[in-house]
Amino acid sequence: MITAQTVKELREKTGAGMADCKKALEEAGGDMQAAIEWLRKRGAASVAKRADRDANEGIVIAKTTADGKVGAIVEVNCETDFVGRNEEFVAFANAICDAVLSTSFASEDDLWNATHEGKTLGNLRDEILAKFSEKIGLRRYARVASEGFVTDYNHAGSRLGVLIEFSGTNGSDDLKPHMRDVAMQIAAMQPLVVERSQVDTSTLEKEIEIYKQQALQEGKKEDIAERIAQGRLGKFYEENVLLEQVFVKDSSKKVSDVVAEISKVAGTDVKVVSFLRYNLGDKI
Repeated sequence: MITAQTVKELREKTGAGMADCKKALEEAGGDMQAAIEWLRKRGAASVAKRADRDANEGIVIAKTTADGKVGAIVEVNCETDFVGRNEEFVAFANAICDAVLSTSFASEDDLWNATHEGKTLGNLRDEILAKFSEKIGLRRYARVASEGFVTDYNHAGSRLGVLIEFSGTNGSDDLKPHMRDVAMQIAAMQPLVVERSQVDTSTLEKEIEIYKQQALQEGKKEDIAERIAQGRLGKFYEENVLLEQVFVKDSSKKVSDVVAEISKVAGTDVKVVSFLRYNLGDKI
């Protein structure tokens, strides 16, 4: 017999609506575990109905291992800020990030088959889908393994996260604040690349053409316009190349100066190898 207490218990376990819980228990012949599985399947099956919705809210999480040798960053999306701040949704996103941090997955399917506290991440996903009538999903994730040191930065509100990899250091305590400053620079100033050699040719050609056309419209001759375009490229580098950006915490320095200071403290040649910057809802 399905009682109001049984329905209430299932609701507490899954967060699903009372009507759904009653239906699940009826379908499962009163078996609690089978009813939970029924709700999970219902959650998973309803994803298709939510596919046309926008899921622009959610959370970004960046983490590193204690030794700084591995970093992970994830963006998990939902439709509303209400769900994005929910404890269970946040715990779900953290479970994904922890899994990415601990394991190098060959595919996203492998990730969903990973276990967390006795359940697969796929099970957790289905439970979340069953509880919230929203489009919820893992938008992107990355893992960085380094022979140097990986620093993370999570901006207040968990909508922006950064991972930055340094070579030439194991991240001693006296260096960590300076490394974090560089990570915060990336969060604030949105560089495209670490150094100018990494800017792809097509981007450069597009910028030069824009500057050249601007000069021509100003009445400059072709050869002069070409030289002006090359000159204006310096401003592009200053805005988009991390090492050439003005340091946000001290405008008398460039980021390259900060990295040089880190090298001096470390007593080795420290370099920025790479970085990842996830801003919630970014176009990919």
